[in-house]
Parts: sequence; structure tokens; C-alpha cells
Amino acid sequence: MFCDRCGTRLHDQQRYCDACGKPVGSVPLMPAQNRIGGHIRLLAILWIAISAFRLIPGVFLGAFFRHGMPWFPNDMPGFFFPMMHTLSLLLLGTAVLGIVTGWGLLERRPWARMLAIVLGCIFLVDMPFGTGLGIYTLWVLLPAASEEEYRHISRAA
Repeated sequence: MFCDRCGTRLHDQQRYCDACGKPVGSVPLMPAQNRIGGHIRLLAILWIAISAFRLIPGVFLGAFFRHGMPWFPNDMPGFFFPMMHTLSLLLLGTAVLGIVTGWGLLERRPWARMLAIVLGCIFLVDMPFGTGLGIYTLWVLLPAASEEEYRHISRAA
């Protein structure tokens, strides 16, 4: 068998020509999809989207309840403003972790799978969207077969 581009002699098991690099025969353009391959990108986009929406109340609570608001009554309990500030820090922290998780999944980072599983468990209590995202995350990434597949695609990336 010979290369039809440069004429170099090819062996039967060769997939590419050594001289010019042209594929021999039919080479698939897209790699075969495994069980989680199609879900990882969607999961990453969902993590980034829900985390971006989580930033809005976090920024609002942090900006308006940090030092008190003059139009609130003076008899507000003393714990109210620190509690709102703590809630804003919690929302901002989980939003940043969610964005990092989404980015890590998009980039196929090895640590992103475990971070997504942990955040998926935490987000289960956040009805309704966090619960849906948590269930979807656990369904995609938690099985043992998914661990092997994710390890394989994270090495390839």
C-alpha cells in the first residue's frame, strides 16, 4: 500500500503516513463519546450559570447590609446585620466555588470532578435549581465507571 499524497510505502497497520502525515483510510473526525463525555460540558455550563445567578443576591446583601441601612427601624435586633453579611459571604463563596467548578469541568481538570461532587451534595438543599443541579451532578459524576472515564478524559485534555 502507498500514500496517495506523497507515494511513500505504508505498512498494513499504519494509520498515518510517516512522510507527509496524511491519514490512511477513513479516520473518524470526532472521538467516540463515552457515558459522561456528552454531559461534562453541559454540567460545567450549568455550574457557571447557577453560580453567576448566585452572585446577584450575594453582592446585594453584602452591599446593603454591611453597615446597616438608615431606613430600617432602630429597634432591629443586634444580630440582624451581621447575619445578613454572613449570608452574603456564604452566597459569594459558593458562587465563586461553583464558577471554579464549572471552569475546571470545562478544562477537564482532575480535581474538578471531586469538587463538583462535594458542591453537588451541598447544593441539594438549595431548592429547586440547586437540587436539580446537585442530582444531575451526582448522577453524572458519582458512579465508579464515571470516575474511570473522567480520569481518562482528564489525561487526554
